[in-house]
Amino acid sequence: MPHEIDLRSDTVTKPTPEMRRVMAEAEVGDDVYGEDPTVNRLEALAARRLGKEAGLFVATGTMGNQVAIMTHTQRGDEIIVESDSHIFMYEVGATAVFSGAQIRQVPGAGGVLNPSGVEAAIRENDIHAPRTSLLCLENTHNRAGGTVTPVQRMRELYGVAKRHGMAVHLDGARVFNAAVALGVDAKEIAAWTDSVQFCLSKSLAAPIGSVIVGSKDWIDRARKNRKMMGGGMRQAGIIAAAGIVALEKMVDRLAEDHENARLLAENLAEVRGLRIDMNTVQTNMVFVDVSGTGMTADQFSLAGLEYGVKFNPSDPMKVRFVTHKDVTREDVLEAVKVVRRIAGGRQ
Repeated sequence: MPHEIDLRSDTVTKPTPEMRRVMAEAEVGDDVYGEDPTVNRLEALAARRLGKEAGLFVATGTMGNQVAIMTHTQRGDEIIVESDSHIFMYEVGATAVFSGAQIRQVPGAGGVLNPSGVEAAIRENDIHAPRTSLLCLENTHNRAGGTVTPVQRMRELYGVAKRHGMAVHLDGARVFNAAVALGVDAKEIAAWTDSVQFCLSKSLAAPIGSVIVGSKDWIDRARKNRKMMGGGMRQAGIIAAAGIVALEKMVDRLAEDHENARLLAENLAEVRGLRIDMNTVQTNMVFVDVSGTGMTADQFSLAGLEYGVKFNPSDPMKVRFVTHKDVTREDVLEAVKVVRRIAGGRQ
């Protein structure tokens, strides 16, 4: 093969030449004092793009989610999440550690929560029960396959939360993928939330960072919680500069990643021994059940490495492919050839 094809995640993207240039030239100051002009520009831009009053630059998506949860809750509260949410599955129990809140899992359909299911999980006002103070949504939903929650469902879930005096936080790590898939402005998704976290370092291809957005008063409190978590960065404009390019230049091209994921899924669906739920292929992810090949997901992934194609196990019998700006249509078709070879070799 002419080069390695890395389909493990959209976190593996390399910064663009423009990102590298602006990072080298970035005007900086001490962000803890609020004096880094490039960070301030990024935060203001992020807030405008999501229709919120203010933004806060954080090191990672997990930090962003956990700062948000801490700012919305009190110790002993309960938060509601979808059963396979990133907050529950992949954030190292941080909600318990930092916020002292417990998580209530509610199963969704394809990662999309049902308003009646959420309402049924909200605790009554009882001395024995925790206060249900926060609903956390995920759009797009990672473990469900990169699936999208429609704007109307976001509106319905927001309405349930507000009837019960709850805040709504969106883990929008890939919210711009959701917006592109739905054909709407990201503001339309964010309108039905109190806060949003989105990643610059995933499909938008910046090397580092995420942003949380919300009301000005809420962001002021979140800034203090970020400091408590060790997230008070200093001349952070060097990395924030790449985030500005990500927001200004990398959103519209996400449609290409979605097209490549669909192309990959349609071709792999024809391979004997592989199973794909095509209904979940909505953005830039493809989950493939390899059990029909006689191999485990680990074995299948290791076989891919031998041919220079990288993808990750997601479950014992499933692998995940993620398209991104460093994967071309030609790469996708080459990856299909490799997967056909692997699947055919064990049948």
